[in-house]
Amino acid sequence: MKLLKYIRQDRVHIGALRGQAVVDLSDMMVGAADMLHLIANWDSLKGEAQRRAASASTTSLSEVKLLAPIARPGKIFAIGLNYADHIAESGLPAPKHQVWFTKAVTCINGPYDPIELPQASSSLDYEVELVAVIGRRAKHVPADRARDVIFGYCVGNDVSIRDWQLNTSQWALGKSFDTHAPIGPWIVTTDELGDPQRLELTCSVNGEVRQHSNTRHMVFNVFDQIAHLSRAMTLEPGDLIFTGTPGGVGATMKPPTFLKIGDRVRTEIEGIGFMENAVAPERVPEVN
Repeated sequence: MKLLKYIRQDRVHIGALRGQAVVDLSDMMVGAADMLHLIANWDSLKGEAQRRAASASTTSLSEVKLLAPIARPGKIFAIGLNYADHIAESGLPAPKHQVWFTKAVTCINGPYDPIELPQASSSLDYEVELVAVIGRRAKHVPADRARDVIFGYCVGNDVSIRDWQLNTSQWALGKSFDTHAPIGPWIVTTDELGDPQRLELTCSVNGEVRQHSNTRHMVFNVFDQIAHLSRAMTLEPGDLIFTGTPGGVGATMKPPTFLKIGDRVRTEIEGIGFMENAVAPERVPEVN
């Protein structure tokens, strides 16, 4: 099933995708339409959601605005240097251990909303990534059981400000600017997607393919990542795991080619869908 969050007639809804139409599931939520509630209670809500998705009335996808499926995850973790070609282009040694950093939850962005070019830097870069969405509380999960704690997957773009990222050994600031974590366009549940290690993924800028690989080329696969993280912390429903990016980022082009205002970045993963984000100037709110 493909589950999404959207606006229609100025109201936020949770829904399921059926073809090119949306089935509203909002009245299954307690209080406001909330994807985190749906994920945390999926065992009891799944049957009704499937029934409605198959038979309830629909709204054309063209009549709604898609939002980030999860607006405020509890945690966002991302693994670095997890594809051999990206390691090679970075000029860094292959890691002996998984390399993790966090992204601030405030950088979540919609699948078709603008990516901001900040005033602080012009070294704006893209990274297409498969994102795993945690479905249940988990600690010390063996790799061979990690599939059981994943709710589903979506497309992610680990947008990066390279000079801020590389000025220190800690990457979190350069990875956490506002709007720099587009996710979507929806969450595909694990039972529909199948094997997450056999998916083509692509990133193009203004129609030019910059990244193209397959998730089978990960150094540490999705399940090894879940096992490793869960040794350190309790994973919770709605947590997001960015699983790494392949080679082809702008920083390693010759010369380096960073995103500029007006560029359109399309990120796509087989079996899930695509996002497209235009680059726009940073919107600085007025201080009262």
